[in-house]
Amino acid sequence: MIQTFRSSSQYWSLQHLRPEKGFQAWPESATKHTKILYQNKENIYTRLCSHINILDSTDIFRSSCNQQRTYRDQLVQTFRTTSNGEFVIEPNDDKKVTPQSNLWAKWDAFYRFCQLYTATGVVIAVVSVALLPMNSVGEFSPAFFVGLLQALISFTFANTYINGINQLADVEIDKINKPYFPLASGELSMRQGKAITSAFGLMCLAMGIMCKSPPLFIGILVLFLLGTAYSVELPYLRWKTNPYLAAICIVSAQGFTTPPTVFCHIQHVLGKPVAFTKSFRFATIFFSLFALVLALFKDIPDVEGDRAFGNQTFSVRHGKKKVFSLCVSILVIAYGYALVIGASSSVLICKIVSVIGHLTLAALLLFRAKSVNLDDNESTQSFYKLLWKMLCAEYILIHLIR
Repeated sequence: MIQTFRSSSQYWSLQHLRPEKGFQAWPESATKHTKILYQNKENIYTRLCSHINILDSTDIFRSSCNQQRTYRDQLVQTFRTTSNGEFVIEPNDDKKVTPQSNLWAKWDAFYRFCQLYTATGVVIAVVSVALLPMNSVGEFSPAFFVGLLQALISFTFANTYINGINQLADVEIDKINKPYFPLASGELSMRQGKAITSAFGLMCLAMGIMCKSPPLFIGILVLFLLGTAYSVELPYLRWKTNPYLAAICIVSAQGFTTPPTVFCHIQHVLGKPVAFTKSFRFATIFFSLFALVLALFKDIPDVEGDRAFGNQTFSVRHGKKKVFSLCVSILVIAYGYALVIGASSSVLICKIVSVIGHLTLAALLLFRAKSVNLDDNESTQSFYKLLWKMLCAEYILIHLIR
């Protein structure tokens, strides 16, 4: 029997318990926490080691452990198996939890609950779209940078609120699909989760009001309402359970709300009349198609939990393979559209780089799509992360559309 556990850090690696070989931990600098599910209780161990540890599973120890422990030199926890195949864990009383390790554990849980790493995508998107209205270097005035900072803070707060409320609403589902999430694992209580989510929700709305920019406030308000409608369990809401409403919600947020909001906000702070450029029109259409793909693809790894809780996503209704094929087809259409628009550019160097860039991304997409194993969540998640990286690359290429 092999038991597999996932670390609860942003990037997780697999760790296995084998009765015949013991516990093996792969070196992964980003891996900080290991969850052990024993007798319906999740026990969290923190490791800060940089080398492989294979521990003997034949030693006999006591069978209870509910504490979090930090090991700065090596992982010294040992497991044994009982006659019925259960793994027994021995607490080591000489390893104490220090205030520093406890503070780090709290920060790590907060970081993963807010999914602050997704802020990278928000920052790239906001900065890229904010540059589209700029026609010359002389327009980079203090007003522009103030407006950019306003948009960055507002959208980061809104993104964190959306991540938080989604986890609050899905805590039971996450115990099946993503047991390493802080609420699902018990690292954060529901009360703490609600407090964090409420704080970011109020701050994003407050920022929208204080900035005195109608486009920014409207955009933040729309994101707030869409994020709430998508997740919250109320009459006529929780749109994520309806595949069509879920897709509309995500496409509206990422395609028809964020780019126009930032674009118009920057023009407002610069005192420019609203004018939609060729690059902006292309970005709106392309990102809407890409958002549709992300909306469809994100449910592929979560079929088991969604089916158990009656969430009729496209993946549950039509199967992983059909949804995956549809996603790849939509992206091929999107890159075909990008090639046509890029080739029509009036600047030769922009035309060449745009065509080569989009051809490269399309080839990479098709190459990686052939190797995806839809029954392996690690393979599926790896492809999903690739889609986000390709989206970030597009935020650079849109500036070549002239």
